[in-house]
Formats: sequence, C-alpha cells, structure tokens
Amino acid sequence: MRCMMMAGALAAVFTSTAAAQNAETYYAGRRLTFLINFAPGGPTDIEGRLFARHVAKHIPGKPTFIVQNMDGAGGGAGVNYLGEVAPRDGTMVGYLSGSAWRYVTTKDTARTDFLSYRFVAYQPGTTVYFVRADVSPGLKTPADIIKGANLVIGGLSADSSKDLLLRLTADMLGLKYKYVTGYKSNSAARLAFQRGEINLFAESPPGYRSTVAPSLIAIGEALPLFYNPGWNGTRMAQPAQVKDLDMPSFVEFYRKVKGEEPSGRLWDVYRQVLAVSGAMQRLVAFPPDAPEAAVRAFQQAVRKLETDREFAEEAAKLLEFVPDYEAGDTVQADVRRALTVPAADREWLAEYVRRSNR
Repeated sequence: MRCMMMAGALAAVFTSTAAAQNAETYYAGRRLTFLINFAPGGPTDIEGRLFARHVAKHIPGKPTFIVQNMDGAGGGAGVNYLGEVAPRDGTMVGYLSGSAWRYVTTKDTARTDFLSYRFVAYQPGTTVYFVRADVSPGLKTPADIIKGANLVIGGLSADSSKDLLLRLTADMLGLKYKYVTGYKSNSAARLAFQRGEINLFAESPPGYRSTVAPSLIAIGEALPLFYNPGWNGTRMAQPAQVKDLDMPSFVEFYRKVKGEEPSGRLWDVYRQVLAVSGAMQRLVAFPPDAPEAAVRAFQQAVRKLETDREFAEEAAKLLEFVPDYEAGDTVQADVRRALTVPAADREWLAEYVRRSNR
C-alpha cells in the first residue's frame, strides 16, 4: 500500500512538472483569440482589449493574438459560443462580463454547464446609475427620483446581473417605472437613453467616465444617482473604481431618501447578486476541457500584470483605475463556490425574472 501511495505521489509530481514545462512552450507558434462578450466600444470591450494587449506579452511562447467581439443576449451569446463552439485547445479564451450571475439564473437551461469552463482569473467591479433630468415633474436633485412619474428603466437582458440590480434598487426605493430590456449592448442602451426612449440606466465606471459624464452629466441632461458598493458576504466597501466620483453608494442614497436602513427580501437578494456579479464582474475563462498547459501559461501571464508598469500606466489613463485581477491557484474553486446558490434562492430569482416580462 505504501509503495502504491508513493507511486501515486510521484506520478502527481511528474504530471505537475510536465504541465509546467509544457506551459513554457505551449503557445509557441500559435495564435490566441480573445473573445469579448459585448460589442466594440463598450466598457467590457475597452477593458478586454487593454487586458489582451498586455497579458499577451507575458504568455510564454509569445503567441500572436486577435480580439473577437460577440455581443447579444446581455453577454450570453459570447458565453454560449465559448462553451459550445469555440476550440478547446487553448487557442480561444473569453473575457466575459455579466456572466457569473447569468449562470445562477439560467443554470437549468444552459446547454453547457458554466461551472465546467476553465476559469483562470476574475476582476471585481461596480456599476454607476444615472437618470435623465427631464423625468416628470423635472428632477433638480438626484433625490427627486422618488417623485418620478414616467420612469423607464432600460436593460440588456432580464436575467442579467445589470438588469436585476437595476430592478432591485428601483423596487427597494419604491419607484414607479416601466421596464424595457433587450438592448444588445451598453452602447445601444446609451443611445436609447440619449434619445429619451429610456431614462434610467447604469454603466461601469469606465463607460460612465468616458461617455456619460462628459456628454450627459456635464450639460445637465442627466443626473448621477449612486453606485453599487462592494459586498464580500460580511461587509460593504467602496470599490476602487469609484473613489474619485462624487456620488453616494446605494446604501447611502437609500438612507438619505428613505430615512432608514434597507432591509427585507429584496435587500438580501441585492447583496447576494453583489457577492457574485460584483466580486466577479469580469471573468477570464477557457472553454471546458482546455489543456492544463494552456491554463497554467495564461494564469502565470495574468499574475505578471500586477507588476507591469506599462499596463498600470495605460489603465490609469484609459480607465482612470488599474484593474486588479485575482489569478491564484484557487480561482477555479473560488468561482464554483461563489456560483453555487441554494435552489430556493434561484427559484425566487427565476420568478422575479418572469415577473419582469408580464
């Protein structure tokens, strides 16, 4: 028995060593495709292309790379393509936004189990909310949204984390609104916002800074409302991406306009969504069954971004913050654990999504 155990341990060591060695040469002479699950020009695309440029230079073997956008279904089209159609040889990796919570709400209908993907990194994030000032009877301050009579909330997909958070915050605040979803991307929804088709929307900080703030907030056409705080299961925190923005968290905004702390079922679900989609707003993943050598090579490259001065400088200029990617050895286990939501909670959310379509 002892000999068998020793043999097994030696085999594991040799396998690990071989995988590490293969990781050093796996991408030599290959081309790597970065699949981004939202349209060009949006925040996911901007961050994804920045990520691709800099992480590629750290991958052993120096593969050539291209970026491919695949938007639609609130990011679901790209996620499904990665799991069902993409090559599983390590030559395509997904830079995915809004995918973590989407899995929670569509688990039973997905043709490929999201937990079978090979996760290599994730990045926390947040979302910034804003409203048109011409909402009846006319909004002078953000708190006036409570009086709004013709609110129209725009979304991407009823089961996306963005849409869920938009509706949950509106319902907690007691807003009277119409919900319109199905916009293919943030850019498409933003155009609808500018045309007045919708008048309440949310964007990630990069999209808010680069487009919303200078073109809508600055001229008084829109008002900033609040941002989603970070939630790790035990405490709230201000995400690094919004520390320079002069606006309250949702909790602070709620306290100001309602005069009390948020509570109840909606509040519990809101925090649950934050714990998944906020902590894992961006996911970097290979299709299922991707080679271990590819996973190791890519993960090592992501870790090197922590000390990449060029990446930090370009990110600070382009995004006004430096993304912090978690790419440790426990990423696969971390993602799977976070996405394991009790069946009762998933059923409640499924009904909440169904109600949005009535």
